[in-house]
Amino acid sequence: MKEKVNQNCNIDSTNWQEWHQWLRQPSGNYIRAWEQNLLDTLTVDIFGFNAVQIGMPQMDCLAASRMPKKWLSNDTIIANSPRKIALLHDFAELPFDSQSIDLVVLPHVLEFAREPHQVLREVERVLIPEGRLIICGFNATSLWGARQAIGRMAGRYYLPRSGDFISLSRLKDWLKLLNMEVDRGHFGGYAPPIDSEKWLQRFHFIEGVGERWWPYMGAVYVVQAIKRVKGMHLIGPVWKQKKLRVPNAVPVTNRHHSERAD
Repeated sequence: MKEKVNQNCNIDSTNWQEWHQWLRQPSGNYIRAWEQNLLDTLTVDIFGFNAVQIGMPQMDCLAASRMPKKWLSNDTIIANSPRKIALLHDFAELPFDSQSIDLVVLPHVLEFAREPHQVLREVERVLIPEGRLIICGFNATSLWGARQAIGRMAGRYYLPRSGDFISLSRLKDWLKLLNMEVDRGHFGGYAPPIDSEKWLQRFHFIEGVGERWWPYMGAVYVVQAIKRVKGMHLIGPVWKQKKLRVPNAVPVTNRHHSERAD
């Protein structure tokens, strides 16, 4: 019998298909470009040895990271993926040792997860003390969020309809319960929610204005958090480079071989 890919996935594959289609639209390209620029700025100065991007292979969230080991994982194989997916796994069960990862990036994963709390608990487990977590999410209290709410009533969605958008205050509460200290939040996507790529680019100038005058009204937010361990104090760089052991990971190449054999 042919093995099913991601049989116990924490995220509905239909939701992901809708999400991937949206990313190819003008609004998706606009947000992806803003997030890529910010992630490059944030990750370049985060040091360590092992970094993981979970989901959204359409964007290289670790492109600017200088860590020697960088992984891209996903919950399912994507045809014609622009980037190589190293691992397949359920997002609620990360296939990494506890306290083995220096940096985890979650680009719009929590919004489509059936159990976002469990995803965060797993991330906290695999992060080393003082490890970093970066989360990208949609901001419901924005012009884009308002259009989505109106579209929901009319059945005409501007953003992916299956996403459960998590407010920044709510996300901070979740992180606090996990002893994750929010370092700083960034908002972007102040252009009006229009469907034309031409007009979105014309309104690009408003990004600087929005950040200054109504900073919490951006269409998306990017939050960086640090894992704190009570009673521990770092004296200096004490990293020791070691080979990352991935006990339950399923390499994509093995998955392909298995499917052909069946």
